[in-house]
Amino acid sequence: MINRYNLNDIHAMENEIKKLENLKILTARYCNTLTPSPDQKGTYTAKINMLNYYELAATITEILKLCIIALDYDAHKPETTKYSPINVGLILEMVLELFPTDEFELITEINEMLGGS
Repeated sequence: MINRYNLNDIHAMENEIKKLENLKILTARYCNTLTPSPDQKGTYTAKINMLNYYELAATITEILKLCIIALDYDAHKPETTKYSPINVGLILEMVLELFPTDEFELITEINEMLGGS
């Protein structure tokens, strides 16, 4: 059985193909904040640029301060006030992701190699 398409159907399909190609170009150009995680399928990584470890530590400290303020606010908020609660759990999860555990292990090993405690 041979499928026969009329000229309008062919033009419509060509237009859809062009739209999909344009959409691929746009997504490649603008959707680059998340990159596929190399170690976990189905997860993505967002890059945060830092100048150095001091800036990373300062950022983590400020996020933790924000959580303290948010928890304090939630504990003392009036019951009648309508507000959107701060998702402290989500913020703390982000802090855990930012925390440079591998680097701290390296610093510990270097310290031990140099005779530190």
